[in-house]
Formats: sequence, structure tokens, C-alpha cells
Amino acid sequence: MVSAVLLAMISGSCLLAATHLRRAQWPARGPYVAIIAWQALGLAWGISTIGALLALGLTPYERGVVGGLFALVRDAAAHGLMLPQLADPRLGALRGVAIVAAVGLTLLLFWGLVLSFVQVLRTRSRHRHLLELVGRDDPDVPGARVLDHPAAAAYCLPGVLNPQVVISAGALAMLDRKELAAVLAHEHAHLRQRHDLVLLPFSSLKRAFPRVRFMATCYNSVALLIEMCADDQARRAHSPRELATALVRFGTAGNPTVPAGAMAVVPNPDQPEVLTRVSRLLNPGARLSRTTSTAVLLGSAALMATTLGLWNLPM
Repeated sequence: MVSAVLLAMISGSCLLAATHLRRAQWPARGPYVAIIAWQALGLAWGISTIGALLALGLTPYERGVVGGLFALVRDAAAHGLMLPQLADPRLGALRGVAIVAAVGLTLLLFWGLVLSFVQVLRTRSRHRHLLELVGRDDPDVPGARVLDHPAAAAYCLPGVLNPQVVISAGALAMLDRKELAAVLAHEHAHLRQRHDLVLLPFSSLKRAFPRVRFMATCYNSVALLIEMCADDQARRAHSPRELATALVRFGTAGNPTVPAGAMAVVPNPDQPEVLTRVSRLLNPGARLSRTTSTAVLLGSAALMATTLGLWNLPM
């Protein structure tokens, strides 16, 4: 029972920490570190919530979550659904509900992840076939496919075998050469660092809990940090002002349709995050200190180690 309480406390603490993290100012000064913190919180929340439910349901075995699961399997193999260890007339039903809830949450999270991954792969595949038909190469835009469309759009299609950067004719007409180079560098940063894989777990959480606004808010926070990471990569070789100007141009040009699974230079022009990125590029603050970065990374590692360790703690 102790491990169930501790895991439940970690689960609640992860939600509180996520609420604080999405409102904090320091992630903009260290987006890479902040993304690791988000990943640790998301993973620890899932593991601790499932673990708390299992620990409650498997309390009679007194072997911890992992040992209790093995004992439950052996018990089920020997007695079928008539599990003597869970037959307590007072708490047996509650423990059974806890185990079923843990299994259900696990399947929900896993199904959300698989469904998001499969849908993204299918959409990207269809869009690549479309680009083969209507896209073209342009010697003035090396490393990108040009889509003859008047709307301004720039995005990338990540992948292992055939990653692509796509830019529309409308964007080419809108940007000057320096702005275009900065935008292309931003998109290539997404491809090179596989930011789509970083965002995928949070996308699956949003899919698994479509009516929970908090999940969508967390997804948006991580998506903004990923864009900041790509901005930082682009500004290494190009003027921050050129990239900021390009972002403003895209933001005022409207909201073109971008395929699911693609990563656009401006994912949603209607959102205030564009102004946040522009302000950050034009007025960069001090980078996150090494001490703070180390503390966040060590805290993330400690959170994961503690959560996993509690799965083996005897009840």
C-alpha cells in the first residue's frame, strides 16, 4: 500500500510540475533542457499512474508491482479468474477495478501512440506521392521541393529514407533570399534532429485524452519549445532578424493547409506563440545557466529512477 501512495503522489506531483513548467519563463532560455523535463514528467506521470493502480490492486501479493504482476499471472494460470489472493469480500472488488483501470490506461496510451504513428506515416506517404506529381525542384532553392501554390507555406516531412523540405511558390514570392535561407535552415533543423519523434508522445497523449484541455496545452508548450530549438539552429548560420521577419510574414499571410505529420515554420499563425518566437529572436535573453541546466537534468533523471524503483518496492 505504501508504494501505491507514493506512486500516486508522484503522479499528482507530475501534473503540478507540468502546470508550473508551462507557465515558467526559463524554458525559453533553455528549450532543449525544458523538453527533457517535459519528457520526464510525461513518462513519469504515465508510469506512476499505472503503477499506483497496479500497486493498489496487487497489494495482497506483497511483492511490489513487478513481482505482483508475475504472481498474478501465476495465480491466474493456476486458478483462472477465481483469484484467491483478490477474493477479499471487502476490498476485492476495489482491487479488481484498480487492476482493470491500470490495464485500460496502458492500452489507451499505447493505442494512442500507435494510432498517431500510423496516421502520420500514412499521411506523409500520401503527401510524398502528391509531391512527386505536382512538386518540382528549383536550382534557386536547393534541398527543397517547390509546390506551385499561391498560399505562403514552408514545412518539412520527416522520415528516415526520404525526408523533404517543401516550400510554396507563394512563400518564394513573399521572402527575400536571406529570409528564405533562414526558413530552410529552420526546417532542415527539424529533419536533422527528428523533432517529430520528440513531439509524437505528446501528440498521442492529446489523442488519448481529446477532451482534456490540459493535455492539449502541454502539447502546445512542447511544440513551441521544439520550434525554438529549430530557431536556435537556424540563427547559428543566419541573422535572427531575417528569421524573425520571415516568421512575421508567414504569420500575416494567413493559415495555409499543412499535412498532418509535417512540421511548418509557423504551425499556426493565429497563435500568440509566433510573437513569442519573434520577440525571443530579436531580444534574446541570457541562456540558461549550466547550474540550472544540470539541476533540471539531474532532477529529471532522479524522477524517472524513483518512479521505476517504486515499481519494485514491496507493498
